[in-house]
Amino acid sequence: MTESASGGTLKAPSDRGRTTIADGVVEKIAGLAAREVIGVHAMGNGGGLSRTLGAVRDRVPGGTRTSVSRGVKAEVGEVQTALDLEIVVEYGVSIRDVARAVRENVVSAVERMTGLEVVEVNIAVSDVKLPDEEDEEPESRLQ
Repeated sequence: MTESASGGTLKAPSDRGRTTIADGVVEKIAGLAAREVIGVHAMGNGGGLSRTLGAVRDRVPGGTRTSVSRGVKAEVGEVQTALDLEIVVEYGVSIRDVARAVRENVVSAVERMTGLEVVEVNIAVSDVKLPDEEDEEPESRLQ
């Protein structure tokens, strides 16, 4: 704090105001960080109809994906956040090693970018991508 000409004290510029971070912002950061890890095939439910419906829902005209936060749920407080991630791993990788790497990458990215303390990162492995499985890309009913 500094003293003003009128004799009062002024707050430092960094102490004037408040910053809030939406859950969706943390979810996007965590989703991107998780996808960077070798062995993570996809985020979210890996099987059947729900993956197909999710893929349709996540598409926009032109075919680009919009949901980088798919498979991520964040609870954000004033100084802390907790995350739940659902991932699909590649067949043959060590799930324990992939989960550890995802956790480390997500914590690092979220804390660095937001300044929030990540108190937990829970990871649910919902499927394994087999080498001979094709990625399900549903045909759009829209043109």
